[in-house]
Amino acid sequence: MQHEKIIQEASFDWKAAGYLVSIASVLFLGAAASDKADAPWWYVPALIIGMATSILGMAFRYMAHLRQKREMKRTQAEARAR
Repeated sequence: MQHEKIIQEASFDWKAAGYLVSIASVLFLGAAASDKADAPWWYVPALIIGMATSILGMAFRYMAHLRQKREMKRTQAEARAR
């Protein structure tokens, strides 16, 4: 019977932290950009849509990251079972 050491991954998810920092930066930059005097009528809606789509893109990428991690764990479990 073989004994394997199970190396647990660090519990801190650096990729998630990076996405949260990116989201915060989008919010700060959007807040700074929203204080524009004499902006055209489309400026604020475009700013909000741009911020929202940037944050949504980060959420999609993080969801893909989680899916990839689950797939890697499943593949490793299948390899150990053989």
